[in-house]
Amino acid sequence: MVSREDRGAAPSRVPLVDETASIIRERIYTHRYPTGSWLRQEHLSAELGVSRTPLREALRLLEQEGLVKVTAGQGAQVITGDLDTLLDAYQLRAVVDGLAARLAAEHNHGAHLRHLRRAIEVQRSTVDPWAPRDYTESNVDFHEHVLHLSRNEFVLGQLPILRMTAQVFAPVALVRPESALRAIAEHTAIADAIEAGDGPAAERLARAHIEATITELERKKKSAAEDAS
Repeated sequence: MVSREDRGAAPSRVPLVDETASIIRERIYTHRYPTGSWLRQEHLSAELGVSRTPLREALRLLEQEGLVKVTAGQGAQVITGDLDTLLDAYQLRAVVDGLAARLAAEHNHGAHLRHLRRAIEVQRSTVDPWAPRDYTESNVDFHEHVLHLSRNEFVLGQLPILRMTAQVFAPVALVRPESALRAIAEHTAIADAIEAGDGPAAERLARAHIEATITELERKKKSAAEDAS
C-alpha cells in the first residue's frame, strides 16, 4: 500500500504515479489481477490508498506499456492473451531478443555472464520435478539478463513486453516440461554464442528461439480455426 506519509512527502505526483503503477504492474504479472479482469478505479483507489488522479495517470502509463486497455466510460481492463495478441507480441520479441543477444556478445563481460549461466542452472532444476511457476520466473531472469547485457537503454525499454509475454500470457502459452527442456538447450546455445563474442550467431539463435514459439502459436491458431469451421 502507498502510505499517507509517502504521499505527504512527495514533491510531486510523479513518484506516487510510478509507485502506484509498479504495484498494479506486479499484481498483473503475478495474476492477482488476471488477464481480462476489470480494474475499477473506486476499488483500486481504496485498496491502494491513492486518489483518483494519480491512479488514472498510473493506468495510462500501464496502457502505454500494453498491460491494460482503458475504455472511456468503462474503466481499465487487464489485456487478454488471445492468440492474435500473443503473435503480435512475440513478433516484436523476436526482433528485440535477437538485437539484445548480438549486442550482449559485442559487449561480452565474463562477470555478468555468470548471472546468465546461473539462470540456466535454475531453469534445469525446475524441470524434474516440474515446477512451472519457478520455470517461468527463471525463464524471465534469463531473458532479462540478456537485455541488460546489451547495455542499450532502448533495448532495456522493451522489458515490459518480455514480462508480458512470459508472465501475463504464460497460462495461454501452456508451457510444458518438454518445451522447457528445448528452451533450456536453446538458452545454453545463446549463452555460448554470447560468451564467444559471436554477435551474428547470438542474434540468429535468439531470434530462432522466439520464432519457434511463433510457429507453435500459428499452429494453434490454424487448429482453432479448423475446429471452428
